Amino acid sequence: MSIADFKARFSDVIDIVEKGEEIIVTKGKNRKPVGAFVPMDRVQPKKKRIIGIAKHLGPVKFAPDFKMTTEELLDSCED
Repeated sequence: MSIADFKARFSDVIDIVEKGEEIIVTKGKNRKPVGAFVPMDRVQPKKKRIIGIAKHLGPVKFAPDFKMTTEELLDSCED
């Protein structure tokens, strides 16, 4: 399904996905697949990540006014 069709038929897409079907979203003249809209029971939850070399040192604690989310912190460490 093209991006334009996906946007125009979003309510229909929700109904289709609720019934267990998967929608592949495509882009451009070549209809290149760019994503999939799938039922939640097919989505695997992210595994809890342990901070590598410091895991033996105990729990990590942050100040109450720390502004970076855990996800942002962990993503910044992946480079």
